[in-house]
Amino acid sequence: MEENQTSVTEFILLGFPLGPRVQMLLFGLFCLFYAFTSLGNGVILGLISLDPRLHTPMYFFLSHLAIVDVAYTCSTVPWMLVNLWSPTTPISFAGCITQTFFFLTFAHTECLLLVVMSYDRYMAICHPLRYSVIVSWRLCITLAITSWACGSLLALVHVSLILRLPFCGPHEINHFFCELLSVLRLACADTWLNQVVILAASLLVLVGPLCLVLVSYVHIFFAVLKIQSGEGRRKAFSTCSSHLCVVGLFFGSAMVTYMAPKSSHPEEQQKVLFLFYSIFNPMLNPLIYSLRNAEVKGALQRVLCKESHS
Repeated sequence: MEENQTSVTEFILLGFPLGPRVQMLLFGLFCLFYAFTSLGNGVILGLISLDPRLHTPMYFFLSHLAIVDVAYTCSTVPWMLVNLWSPTTPISFAGCITQTFFFLTFAHTECLLLVVMSYDRYMAICHPLRYSVIVSWRLCITLAITSWACGSLLALVHVSLILRLPFCGPHEINHFFCELLSVLRLACADTWLNQVVILAASLLVLVGPLCLVLVSYVHIFFAVLKIQSGEGRRKAFSTCSSHLCVVGLFFGSAMVTYMAPKSSHPEEQQKVLFLFYSIFNPMLNPLIYSLRNAEVKGALQRVLCKESHS
């Protein structure tokens, strides 16, 4: 029995069970998405670092969100592209667990960063006179470090619980990356503790943060309505609506995946949902923040004008 339990040293990711032509089409399409995601988030990071007007707490957190989005794609999409190009290419057990750890780290960190960003907007709009005193750079750095540390710690807990399980076959993961639930399905032991921790983590980093975001935005909504200036209301709604779009996309797909009854979403549908995490969300975030944010568009115009003059 011990021999069987240690026999699985690598996994095969089944990916998308489609014909070769469709897989090649997806390969090209996802390559474009991957490049666009890296470019879009790279532009956001470049603008924030180059333009002094964007050296504010809001854009400090936005830069961390852009880093998380790039890290998302780098942790899942390259292996998905390898899988589309050569479906039988195995991934080692250690590589699979490492991929799971990084994906969970970035997922948890993004949840917490979105809450921090909603707190920043709450303080800026509801308490503008005290904003610069309360939301100091020390607090911003502390909140960012805490988000990354908590995200990594929660991911480490999940991975530690996976490593205690025996894997004795089969070795095929019905996913395009080593997603937590898909890996657990291959375990040769009871995974009740893992499921309990997943539920607890979902409540901690999905339901709890989402409630905090919604409470913040209820206060923000009423505060914005009290603003006398039409231009002030428009600017406030512009920044907040961008953040709400990102929150809705991220938390919506995450809660459907991890908190909906298992029978309501077959594995093939879950793969489509996870495309939002690994490709669509990271690609859309720079578009949402640039198209709906006058300050980002202004920074881009200034940089382009400076380049054309030089």
